[in-house]
Amino acid sequence: MKEIVLDTETTGLSVREGHRIVEIGCIELDNLVPTTNRFHCYLNPEKKVSEKALEVHGYTDEFLSTQKKFIDVVDDFLNFIENKRLVIHNAKFDLAHLNNELSLLKKKKINIENVVDTLILARDKFPGSPISLDALCKRYKIDNSKRTKHTALIDCDLLSKVYINLLDQKEPTLNFQNHENEKLEININQNNIYCKKIITPTSEEIKLHKEYLKLSLKKNYF
Repeated sequence: MKEIVLDTETTGLSVREGHRIVEIGCIELDNLVPTTNRFHCYLNPEKKVSEKALEVHGYTDEFLSTQKKFIDVVDDFLNFIENKRLVIHNAKFDLAHLNNELSLLKKKKINIENVVDTLILARDKFPGSPISLDALCKRYKIDNSKRTKHTALIDCDLLSKVYINLLDQKEPTLNFQNHENEKLEININQNNIYCKKIITPTSEEIKLHKEYLKLSLKKNYF
């Protein structure tokens, strides 16, 4: 199944105050494995960046004034996410801004039912614990040293790793060395399947195990 890990940066927090998107980043996952398909753009919001937002992402009005407007990229963006589930951290924030941009162009809004909010997943899994992206990276020992500022693609890359861990899946990595206990299998559809190698016990090991069980069952542990 294909999913899109998505993140945005904006001129400020509130759509009601007229804040707009300044950056969109997307990374495609195919059965939880990142593909080479990415969508990224900086945007001219036609509005000044608030001081707090500038501290977060560092994109100046001067830099953004030279970028494309949302109307210039909207079709490419919608084509990229079409028929794919979106994975977003704090989805209400990003969707509010994305749907605001789409509404301004009289485009159909993104349905929240087709979105996985990793903030909700983390809150359910770790009630009462910090669940920011940085906190989850720390919990799962994911290197976030490049995240000196909030930038969409870096955040997407980190979130894709956090998402896999939140689903209790081992992060897939390509390793072409031979390992005794693990192997990477490629099926005819070219989908990567990650599995453990099955090790069959020897007859001597089975015999020793049965003898161990006989001794163990004779003991009273209670």
